[in-house]
Amino acid sequence: MRKEAETISNLKDLRYETNEEKARAYFINLSTHLEKKQHIFTLKKDFNIWKKKHINQFSLVSIYLNKKNVNSTDYQHYIQWLDKKGKLNEYLDRSISYIYMRDIGRALYKSETKKKVHHSIKNMRKTLLSDREDVNSSFNPFRMVETYRWAQKEGVEESLIWVLEKLQEITATIPEELDPTETRRKLTKIIGGVVIQELDEMEANISSEDRASRLSRAIRLGFAYGITYPFIDDILDSSLLTDEEKKDYASIIRITLRTGVVPELTGWLQTYPFMRYVHSELRGAFEYIRTQHSATAWESFLEQSFVFFQSQEEDRDKNLAIKTYSNEDLYVPIILKSASSRLIVRSLVEAPENQQISEQTFYYGIYNQLADDFADMFTDMEEGSVTPYTYYIRYHKQRDDLINPFEMYWTVISYLLHHVYRSDDKTREVILSRAINGLKRFKKKWGKEKYDEVMELLAFDSKLNQIIQRMVKKATEVEFLDKLLRDHVIDDLKKEQKEVNTFKDSVKDIRNQINNILPLLRSDAPSLFLDSITEAANYSLQGGGKRLRPIMTWVMAVKEYKMDPITIEPLLKSLEYMHTASLIYDDLPAQDNASIRRGRSTLHEVYNVATAELTGIFLTQKAVSSQAKLRGYDSDSVLELIYYSSKAAAEMCKGQAMDLDSRGKLLTVDELSEMCFYKTGIGFEASLIMPAILAGVNEAEKESLKRFAKHAGIAFQIKDDILDVEGQSKQIGKNTKQDMLHHNATFVSVLGVNGAKKALWDHYCNALEALQGLKLNSSFLKYLLDYVINRTN
Repeated sequence: MRKEAETISNLKDLRYETNEEKARAYFINLSTHLEKKQHIFTLKKDFNIWKKKHINQFSLVSIYLNKKNVNSTDYQHYIQWLDKKGKLNEYLDRSISYIYMRDIGRALYKSETKKKVHHSIKNMRKTLLSDREDVNSSFNPFRMVETYRWAQKEGVEESLIWVLEKLQEITATIPEELDPTETRRKLTKIIGGVVIQELDEMEANISSEDRASRLSRAIRLGFAYGITYPFIDDILDSSLLTDEEKKDYASIIRITLRTGVVPELTGWLQTYPFMRYVHSELRGAFEYIRTQHSATAWESFLEQSFVFFQSQEEDRDKNLAIKTYSNEDLYVPIILKSASSRLIVRSLVEAPENQQISEQTFYYGIYNQLADDFADMFTDMEEGSVTPYTYYIRYHKQRDDLINPFEMYWTVISYLLHHVYRSDDKTREVILSRAINGLKRFKKKWGKEKYDEVMELLAFDSKLNQIIQRMVKKATEVEFLDKLLRDHVIDDLKKEQKEVNTFKDSVKDIRNQINNILPLLRSDAPSLFLDSITEAANYSLQGGGKRLRPIMTWVMAVKEYKMDPITIEPLLKSLEYMHTASLIYDDLPAQDNASIRRGRSTLHEVYNVATAELTGIFLTQKAVSSQAKLRGYDSDSVLELIYYSSKAAAEMCKGQAMDLDSRGKLLTVDELSEMCFYKTGIGFEASLIMPAILAGVNEAEKESLKRFAKHAGIAFQIKDDILDVEGQSKQIGKNTKQDMLHHNATFVSVLGVNGAKKALWDHYCNALEALQGLKLNSSFLKYLLDYVINRTN
């Protein structure tokens, strides 16, 4: 076994050397073109052809895109504006053609590629121009509703739910040094890239079953490959580990890729909890990839992964303080890593052997890498990273032999256009547009002064530089959808993280306010008896709890309807009194017979059944009397609210009766949904509708809120059913496995865990879709739903 592992390891080293020789030969070829200045003449000709389409005296597009920020509203308006001006098809053609060339390795002059691009344009156009009623519901390709509806259509919900749970777990676990937001963006992008590659390889007449199977596999493979970025690259690039620890960790990765076997953790790695988690996740991902591939495909994956890792390590080990790196030292590793990172994806989906695509992918990679290194040069300088740009900036005055990386970049462009892509017009259009767009974005990000300084340093031919700078200043219609979406996603993720933090802080503050007003005072009336009923009620009220219902009411009343927080306190108390009463009844021996609630013994366990029953009645009446204390509102509205509240309480009793009657019976999903609506959805509905009644909103808005509450309530109950199976009593704060013990019908018992999760996400989407017609001031209800989906108790 050891000899076999050594043989495999030696073979990997040999293959790395073969790939390295190929990269060296490519570098020498590029260097020869650069030295002979062959690129200068051809690029001037290319720009003369290209500029006819891109140089105009006046362009609203250019003005529009020079705005300082592009938010979600701008994004939607921009797409609509392009369509109105008849420019959307051209924009999509440029953008999608670039994706086919960069991510899939296709040649744009091929008739097959042209057909695929044309088909993709039609689909993307239809998606982007989906009718929406208002800005709040404008299309966002990364919105969870659209993503999940796509998964339903393709039959891949289980894989999507699985990967969303993994993303949630990883971003909640990794330390801040690894940037959880950027990790989430990167992983999403990589998963999407693998799915795109798989879609491209599918035959037109594939069955829906095979299509779903391959897409599910691609989603999971994308995740398995994607986590190497935060868990290998980002960790080795960060300050999370010491230099010695990084060497140990890199050694484990290298051994794994050489032998195909994941070694056990030893030494400090075994005692570091986060690294144990990382090792476990990577081992699982590695094994999943292995089981999904034939022996040949597995070897291809290991080979490309080893080439990628080894070349990246060579780059990572470089020190900007060392003055003696050769041009080969600087460029050969980036040729290797940029090519292998894309070839890995082809091996992941077991794309059929295609020499032309492999060659195009190999030659193309450095173009993209040099563009990225240019964009990141200032950040790389600050971090002391060695790239062709940072090294040239540091040592170009001392070393005349160093290749100007900006000239190498344009040499690569010329080589690709005329030696790889056959001087194809479409390829020229896409690559030159991308290059000029990159310079425009750099200039916008760092400012004109910094940009001019960089260009003065990197200029290599005065005439060509004048042409390039004129294009940067004057050229229009060089924008790409993926860049717009990238900016949009980054802004969205940052905004979302900020809003999530605000949501959590608000919930905590509101919960504390509610907890302070809930305790009931003992009666002042003289009595020979202890006020045990008030004591029992306070025991139940002081047991903690999420306080979701009064929190929802507070947000709707204060944030949406601008009510005075003091005046709605009676309403907040009434909701929690009513909810606590329902829990007391649920826990009774005649019903759920629970011994734990909110992490403490249930009321009937501490006192007795009779006291618990009386306390439930007591709290119900306290709820009604609290509502009657509402002041400063129209009396008819208060009466309507009390009537609605009484009706809701009666319907919740019906729900509990349905639950009791269903014990030991087989229920349909529709019957379960109805029961859950009465048990939980009604409570959610009341929390939204009662402040709406006081605010005097129209019936249409109330109906939308009711639809939201119905689906949110059912989703909440489904999550409870899932936690009852998957959760732990200590974490959840109540007995688990109770439904199984009492033979209760649940979404899990009827649909299974995976089926229940699909139903949960379907109701999540239905709830959010119910809000589309509402112009809400905050995103509270959206984040409330996210909490319902992701909560652990």
